[in-house]
Amino acid sequence: VRNSRDDKSKSYFSRTQVKFRRRRECKTDYYARRRLIQQDKNKYSTPKYRLVVRITNRDVIAQIVYARISGDFVLESAYGHELANFGLKVGHSNYAACYATGLLLARRVLTKLGMDQDYQGVTAADGAEYHVEADGERSPFRAYLDIGLARATTGANIFGVLKGAVDGGLDIPHKCKR
Repeated sequence: VRNSRDDKSKSYFSRTQVKFRRRRECKTDYYARRRLIQQDKNKYSTPKYRLVVRITNRDVIAQIVYARISGDFVLESAYGHELANFGLKVGHSNYAACYATGLLLARRVLTKLGMDQDYQGVTAADGAEYHVEADGERSPFRAYLDIGLARATTGANIFGVLKGAVDGGLDIPHKCKR
């Protein structure tokens, strides 16, 4: 029985191309990333913002990020462990903490851009579906959800961040079917 390594010559291995480092580390799906950061050509150098959500065992990370040739830049961020400053001592990565982190991020972004008075978001937390409507001159801040390599299953904590950000006044395209 021959070993499969013996079947392949040196010329075979010299022609193989090494994948990108973050692909080898199973950290980045470049197929999805390319579609998230590619901006329409008629918008020139207008940034296309992403709501990047990553959930670890002990923390929730939510960031508004835009891409440039020199790298990605973070506009604003919110973390689950910051909720301790607002009275939430434990459970910084559950669904409620994800919602609160998304809400915190949305209010920070709108405050930074001076749009917090125009787009208040949900004033009474009733859990109903909410979509931001354009008021006045400035259109609502739009970002696209980037969940990375996480699975998009029904009821996932990632969608808690999405719901919190939408209720906070951000315009994030989504469907509520599942």
